[in-house]
This record gives sequence, C-alpha cells and structure tokens, in this order.
Amino acid sequence: MIYILLIVAVIVLDRVVKIAVTTNLQPGETMPVLDPLFHITYVRNEGAAFSMLQGHPLLLIILPAVVIGIGIVFICVKQGTYNRTFLVSLSLICGGGLGNLTDRMSQGFVIDMFDFRVFPVFNVADICVCVGCGLLILYMMMHTDGSGKKHGRQ
Repeated sequence: MIYILLIVAVIVLDRVVKIAVTTNLQPGETMPVLDPLFHITYVRNEGAAFSMLQGHPLLLIILPAVVIGIGIVFICVKQGTYNRTFLVSLSLICGGGLGNLTDRMSQGFVIDMFDFRVFPVFNVADICVCVGCGLLILYMMMHTDGSGKKHGRQ
C-alpha cells in the first residue's frame, strides 16, 4: 500500500505545481527565480524527453501506459518479495509517468516549468522518473544477479 501512496503523492505534487504554473503564467512566459540561472517557464512539450517523438502522440500514450501498467501490477503483486529500494524506484517511475501521461491524454502535451537555461525545461514528474531510474540503476549495480529480489538485509 505504501508504494501506491507514493505513486499518488507524486501525481498530486506534479499536478499542484502544474496548476500553479498554468494559473500564473501564459505559455512561453518565464519568471526569473535566480536570474540568470533558474527560471520558471511555462512550456508545452508535445514530445517525450527533450521533445523527442513529436508528432507521434499515439506512441507517446500507448508505450508509457503499457510500461506503467506493468510497473503497477508488478508493485501490487510482488511487493512482499522484492526489496523496498527496488519498489520505491518503480513507484517513482510509475508516479512520474502517470503525471505526464495524464497531461498528454487530457491536453495533448506535457506541462514543463523548471528552466535552468542550459538544459531542457522539465517538471516534477520528470524529476521523479529520473530519480526512480537512478535508484533502480544503483540498486541493480549493488545486486549482481540483477533480479531485484530481496538479498539479505534491506
């Protein structure tokens, strides 16, 4: 249950930040926070990471939906047999993926806002997916068989 709550928390946090941005800024508008290093910029991203795959909306809905669905089923069915770090990483990936998938399905684009001026603009969901992937990679590196199953102490 804790992993499902984590997924929901990620979705809620992502949605709250996106609502704040869309309520206070127009698309393309930017607000300096730590000028010139960091701005809040309202961007409508019609592609995947770094705007890849623009013009393929069906692929950008079906592929993530399948992967997220498999992740959630895995979390629900296997949570008693897999390591917590492994399951937290999957939860972050699924929560972030659902946050962006919700945008894409309801609006046809993903709302991004964190703008470091030297990197593509991103959002809370993107952060969670990246942190989840990072945790998953670290976890897999620490477990030589790569199965994700519990090994000794958690």
